[in-house]
Amino acid sequence: MSTDTTTTTALATPVPVLSFSPVVLSIPGRPVDLQVRVSAPATGTGLPVLLLSHGHGPSNNLSSLNGYAPLANFWAAHGFVVVQPTHLTSRTLTDLVADAPGAPDFWRSRAEDMTHILDRMDVIESTVPQLAGRIDPDRTALAGHSLGGFTAALLLGAGITDPGTGNVVRLLDRRIKAGVLLAAPGRGGDVLNGPMAEQWPIIGAVDFSTMTTPTLVVAGDKDDPRHFTDMGPDWHADPYTLSPGPKTLLTLFDAEHGLGGIAGYDAAETTDENPRRVAALAELTAAYLRTQLLPGAASAWHTACEALTTGPDPVGRVEAK
Repeated sequence: MSTDTTTTTALATPVPVLSFSPVVLSIPGRPVDLQVRVSAPATGTGLPVLLLSHGHGPSNNLSSLNGYAPLANFWAAHGFVVVQPTHLTSRTLTDLVADAPGAPDFWRSRAEDMTHILDRMDVIESTVPQLAGRIDPDRTALAGHSLGGFTAALLLGAGITDPGTGNVVRLLDRRIKAGVLLAAPGRGGDVLNGPMAEQWPIIGAVDFSTMTTPTLVVAGDKDDPRHFTDMGPDWHADPYTLSPGPKTLLTLFDAEHGLGGIAGYDAAETTDENPRRVAALAELTAAYLRTQLLPGAASAWHTACEALTTGPDPVGRVEAK
């Protein structure tokens, strides 16, 4: 297995990262306080904000503010202020919120966590040492993995049918200018026929046709979601296929649901551990978001794609609409 983690010239030289946690936000009506981790470059001003929504997963702590270090550290080292909440679905909170309204999927609360963070960015900025005055809140993006991709899709404009009322709910947050969906769930309907579909019907309640925010959808071509559907890996491309442009699809070769190990360093449950793939994905996502958020970085995405998705050993393929 290749362990090459060198980066291309699409991004500037990384800088040291400052990480601070927990920042504790008291939210009325939330059964426990919202705790977040903030990772930021040690230098620079006018920094864009990148919210990161964790997935569900079998681990106790990776699905919390303590996960996704391979992405969060890279993104922060390349100029983003990365904010990671602990959603109420986290296994670290199971005993505290098992009987709370919205359990067990907390679909609305997960999305509202991100809105609360954006509402309190001034508090976060003043709480984290050496961060005050360095954030540009008008340059905000959102990423999510697996169930986090489901959460991100709602904030990027996808509608959802509330199973309790039958009403369509829209949680679009226009402060978010771009998104990245990593191994996100796909469509519902007849294709949602796997053994987990009855336990998680909310997964199939999303309508991608209104998800208009520019988004990079990342799917692994070996990510077989048979517990939800017999549609195969293409199910994870649905947020691209079923949404309007502008959208970009990055299909990673030989990647399973962990996309090489993005949820944590050396995570035991990663079925497709591949440091090169994780490094490439971190760079490609950072380049995409820089191109979307920073006028001076318009060529970053093209440069990263040329280096990593063409040539004799590409990590994946890219298409756009």
